[in-house]
Amino acid sequence: MMFLTKFFPFLLWFKGYKRESFKLDLVAGITVAMVLIPQSMAYAQLAGLPAYYGLYAAFLPPMVAALFGSSRQLGTGPVAVVSLMSAASLEPLATAGSPEFITYSILLALVVGIFQFSLGVLRLGMMVNFLSHPVINGFTNAAAIIIASSQFSKFFGVYVDKAPHHYETMMRVANAAMDYTHLPTLIYAISAVTIMAALKKFAPQVPNVLVAVFITTVISYFTGFNNDASVDISAIKQHSVSEQIHEFNQATILIEKYGTNRANLGNDADELRAAEKGVYGGPSVELIKMESEIAILTNHMNHAKEEAHLLRKDLRHMKFEAAIDGDNHTFHPKGNIPPGIETDGNTWRLKVKNRPLDSSNLLMMGGGAIVGKVPEGLPSIAMPELTLQSLLKLLPTAIIISLLGFMEAIAIAKAMAAKTGQKIDANQELIGQGLANIIGSFGSSYTVSGSFSRSAVNLASGAVTGISSVITSVMVVITLLFFTPLLYHLPQATLAAVIMMAVIGLLNIKGFVHSWHAQKYDGIISVLSFVVTLYFAPHLDKGIMVGFVLSMGVFLYKSMRPVVAELSLHEDKILKSSEHYRLKGCSHISVVRFDGALFFANASYLDEQVAKFRTDHPDIRYILLDARGINDMDASGEATLSMIVDRLRAAKIGFAMCSIKGQVMAVMERTHLINKIGMENIYPDTVKAVADIITEIHTNTDLPVKRCKNCPLTKYMPA
Repeated sequence: MMFLTKFFPFLLWFKGYKRESFKLDLVAGITVAMVLIPQSMAYAQLAGLPAYYGLYAAFLPPMVAALFGSSRQLGTGPVAVVSLMSAASLEPLATAGSPEFITYSILLALVVGIFQFSLGVLRLGMMVNFLSHPVINGFTNAAAIIIASSQFSKFFGVYVDKAPHHYETMMRVANAAMDYTHLPTLIYAISAVTIMAALKKFAPQVPNVLVAVFITTVISYFTGFNNDASVDISAIKQHSVSEQIHEFNQATILIEKYGTNRANLGNDADELRAAEKGVYGGPSVELIKMESEIAILTNHMNHAKEEAHLLRKDLRHMKFEAAIDGDNHTFHPKGNIPPGIETDGNTWRLKVKNRPLDSSNLLMMGGGAIVGKVPEGLPSIAMPELTLQSLLKLLPTAIIISLLGFMEAIAIAKAMAAKTGQKIDANQELIGQGLANIIGSFGSSYTVSGSFSRSAVNLASGAVTGISSVITSVMVVITLLFFTPLLYHLPQATLAAVIMMAVIGLLNIKGFVHSWHAQKYDGIISVLSFVVTLYFAPHLDKGIMVGFVLSMGVFLYKSMRPVVAELSLHEDKILKSSEHYRLKGCSHISVVRFDGALFFANASYLDEQVAKFRTDHPDIRYILLDARGINDMDASGEATLSMIVDRLRAAKIGFAMCSIKGQVMAVMERTHLINKIGMENIYPDTVKAVADIITEIHTNTDLPVKRCKNCPLTKYMPA
């Protein structure tokens, strides 16, 4: 049985499982599904995907993660931070929402899953410790602001192109909103936030997300919130439109042409580069020509993109009024309707995406944006086609998302385990999360992780085992099979409100203060991670990398310069740092404590500090090294310690060690350093060592004893 549960941990669920337990899991599973379904659709759009891909990500992953993970209440599925990172990492490779982008999103889930699963199998869960709490706190706070602000365009009902930096995109949104805000869209967004906030405060047991989605969808259906019309260009009575659409189409066609040529040439260059690898003399002339052509194509494509952006901005800026003439509608520039013509009272705009416009089938928007048609049925099950080239492209981002997503999941799991008393295995949880992403990608899922909000709902609903997550997946299946038409009129503004409400909980200003109080450098690292993440957004990996480098830099600096303290007797009869507690020391004896492993990076620092103590105390006669803080020693450390002994002996200064740990003693025995020091100079503790050394030094007739009458260490002398 133990052998089976190692590979199939879910078998442990059924030990003592009762009917009452199933009832609790059933209620919890249904409750979580009510939150998961609308949330997953919102997060999918945050990831740059059609909303229904969120349902695909909520289909297999929750069940698989529960079956093979160690936590019985962790709710896995789409989450805000991972969704945003997925979109940010893939946008340089493909246009958001395009078939290529969707393919990359699914492949990224597969790569993330493989990496997480590999870490779990190899028992390398401790790798997450490389991301420190201050870094994660700074990153998470910045991500929360980025995620929330990224929904402003849907709040105001405006459409803008993304800029290289997130703050530039927000400036574009602000300008577009000042030019024109679709008031019904703004009302829906504010209403959804109000409903969720009110229910969360006054009726926390009610699924507030589901209620907000239900109310706004019903109102959207009955009020005709979405009011789109497909028209021929002849119905638009503005002469410049036809010319601008033609120029825009030419620019987008050029972008696609340059992009295709660059991709093909890039593949050829990769193959040639691989063939020339290891060849003496550097790259060939042909490869240099290819790289130059790629650079030229990139330049042409960037110019075409800028031209398309400006044309798209002008087309989106246009506002029209619809003139009603029987069953026919014609669209005139707003404020320029011919006299005597009746209008429908709406402001209409042209829907412009990143693709060429069909002049015979232009989409005019007279209302707000909705989810629209969601494909019925389950996604096709197939293994994504992962090539070496795509693996190399996605692996750097996949590593960061893997570690960040798992850190979020394991933190949630441990927090719940503290309440339930359950044992959490980090490596098993990595296997569960990895398999959830791998198998999820077979069902068209993008990258998923553990969700704090849904896990909290699962725990609060009384979930006993992972069966609740299995039931959640079943509920998503039922929704995909039978209820997707009900989601057609769901306002996009409501989904934006769902995201904003969800990420409010990620804000943790107290985390900065806590880090500062713990260590000032931790506070600085946390703030810098926050600022860098905000500045470089949507390239969120920059914040993580800067925080990681700073944390490692501090770690290495502290490792290279550990605490080397000179000790003296405190009033509580314990040896403590004379510098920290401002204690008087002995002129003839230095008791030195070294805190940390004695290895190649810091061995010379110990030598420097011993030399400093000798300079500060010209009458020194003995040095006692308190080794209780030395937990390991390598060859460099041993060689430095041996050299210190030789120098002190040559200067006729005594040397002894006390409180040596077993692993350090073993090194000293193997290298015979113990023989050089002499067993008579090795003591089990400081009390015995100091008492013996004081007796030896203070009975030396050559020593001016008068100077030692008030020495604090003399209290160690035997009566």
